[in-house]
Amino acid sequence: MNPWVIAGIAAAVLLVLGLSIRIVKQYEKGVQFRLGRVIGVREPGLRFIIPVVDVLRRISLRIVTMPIQSQGIITRDNVSVDVSAVAYFRVVDAVKSVVAIENVHAAINQIAQTTLRKVIGQHTLDETLSETDAINSDIRRILDDTTTEWGVDVTLVELRDIQLPEAMKRAMAKEAEAEREKRGKIINAEGEALAATKLGEASDTMMAHPLSLQLRNLQSLVEIAVDHNSTVVFPAPLMSTIGELGSFLTREATAAKPPVQQPVEPAVPQPAELAVPQPAEPNGKPAVPVGP
Repeated sequence: MNPWVIAGIAAAVLLVLGLSIRIVKQYEKGVQFRLGRVIGVREPGLRFIIPVVDVLRRISLRIVTMPIQSQGIITRDNVSVDVSAVAYFRVVDAVKSVVAIENVHAAINQIAQTTLRKVIGQHTLDETLSETDAINSDIRRILDDTTTEWGVDVTLVELRDIQLPEAMKRAMAKEAEAEREKRGKIINAEGEALAATKLGEASDTMMAHPLSLQLRNLQSLVEIAVDHNSTVVFPAPLMSTIGELGSFLTREATAAKPPVQQPVEPAVPQPAELAVPQPAEPNGKPAVPVGP
């Protein structure tokens, strides 16, 4: 046989084998079409198809990260915000992802943008900023209801960034500042009330135990002596000082007055005592007179 013929046959065989061999990776599944009809799903590994007659579409089953570009949205309380998010999804049914929709990635991107605008528009600005978990769950649920027919499972949706107008940022900053001032005043008032209560209890204790006031004065002297001042002004207890000053003035006024002369009353003559004769004692001595 002509060697050129043999070489042509070998080249044809190699060409047919090259067109027939397909490799499906571990994270993929292959959807095989024969004459335009789906005949099955091919698992990972080395697969053979009939050239020209069969077509093998390989579908990745890995989780896809898809950023949702920033959307200008008006919230329910008429505040304009720019919100961007990110969605994570994966194909769970390879046949549906090929047959049911033309381009699953582009379709999910568009439906995610419209769903984001719809959900954010149903919430106020405060709810959008504070209830992000609930918003993420709502977006994911709506996407799941739509993409299940496409053989796609949306695993996670997260709001990535929320841009506010500058005027709204200044208003929120003023609101936060006023709120903190209010809390500061309330805490200060509560501290004053608590301090007044404790001072009242301390004054009651000092009234019951006067020595404790002297100990407190000595403690004040110790605290003042730390500064090494040449002059020490020590406050004395006001009420006790006033009482002691009043007692001192009273004593001084009493000592300055001359003594008052008491009138002398005339002596009243007393009647003479009558001597009562007493009987003599048996020994002959007179008895001692006994007064009345």
